[in-house]
Amino acid sequence: MLVAVVGWDAVAADDTTPTTGTAFAGVSAIAALALSTVTTIVGDVRRVVVPLIVASIALVGWSFTALRSSVPSGDPWELPEFAVGTTHAQFSADPWQDEGSVESARTILDDSVVLQNQHIMGFGALNPQPSPGVYDWETLDNRMELISQTGSVPVVTLCCAPDWMKGGVEGETDWSTLEDAPDPEYFDEYAALAAEVAQRYPDVYYFLVWNELKGFYLNDEDRWNYEDYTELYNKVYLAVKEVRPDALIGGPYVVMDSWDPRDTPSHPSGITGPWGQLDQRPLDVLTYWLDNNVGSDFIVVDGRVRGYGEDTSVDPTTGLQKFEVVNRWLQDRTDLPIWWAEWYPNHPDVVDPDEAAQLTIDGLDITRSSGASVVLLWDPNGSEDPACHTCLWSDIRSGPIEPSPLAGALAEAPWRQDTSAE
Repeated sequence: MLVAVVGWDAVAADDTTPTTGTAFAGVSAIAALALSTVTTIVGDVRRVVVPLIVASIALVGWSFTALRSSVPSGDPWELPEFAVGTTHAQFSADPWQDEGSVESARTILDDSVVLQNQHIMGFGALNPQPSPGVYDWETLDNRMELISQTGSVPVVTLCCAPDWMKGGVEGETDWSTLEDAPDPEYFDEYAALAAEVAQRYPDVYYFLVWNELKGFYLNDEDRWNYEDYTELYNKVYLAVKEVRPDALIGGPYVVMDSWDPRDTPSHPSGITGPWGQLDQRPLDVLTYWLDNNVGSDFIVVDGRVRGYGEDTSVDPTTGLQKFEVVNRWLQDRTDLPIWWAEWYPNHPDVVDPDEAAQLTIDGLDITRSSGASVVLLWDPNGSEDPACHTCLWSDIRSGPIEPSPLAGALAEAPWRQDTSAE
């Protein structure tokens, strides 16, 4: 039986965001995944296969729990002073890919990163709640099992929202609307879904709330709707803490946009350097969120070295200074640990993978030394960026994979060696 898995890759190196998901098929070793996918599309079939699905879920749950023995225990897991991880996107070391490539990718993950992050919907996971009260966890279970098997500290990004929470049709998934935020009238329902996720994965302690404020921009006012985002964040925070007091939760996961030194900013912040100038709008988000959230365990940002515009006048090394400036700005306003949920050193002048790996290591060292606690690299699978600035292996869809130069560099990085020695 073939499994159609629809996902969505956002925020590629060039900020190109596809509006529709890309479908791919593979032969699944787990019949329950195929059955669940079919029933998501054809509701009538569900009545026929419900007993099989229930049994399959029980089996998957057993195997998921059994595999956790390879992951360090703790309450919660303590991270090293500086930890580098990766966020899975649409294509990763999934069981329907080439068996040898999957085995190699899992070894690379185990050797090179401390954390692995997975979104609850999209980015390789199907709709977890296609209708009110109806859950489909199997693809998310697969990714969480991958993280468990490879010995990383698991992280979950609580994004995105089922269609029925944002004006869509119950029981259907329109992947072109993945970037839409839930309607405010469904904030409570989304918070309840987040609590279900936290209960389902008790070994996950770290949760990021939403992704880049997607769907929260006020076009008429040309600013982020930080009021509604913070309301959603607060509801999620309280709902998750109620069922999982041990959970550690962070936001607002805002993009730290900047302007090239040659450009005239539309929203100047006055925070400038040879790398450019920070945009004021994300600073407004952070200020409001810090003043109005009901609680937080860490602060989450996102950014790239390049400013607005197709071209850049900033050389690769100078561009890395932006990460230090953002960290210092945050440290002046909060004692919360700083997490970079997405972190892009990508520069168009760097096209050689070895040079790109060195640039990434240099940027991570600057980000570490200026106070960040965690950096999550976007997408371990090499598909969008030929230089592979942040990927860990070649495209798993294109035959046997090869580790990227970055994977080897991360395995030998001083902060990684310190972690391995503990």
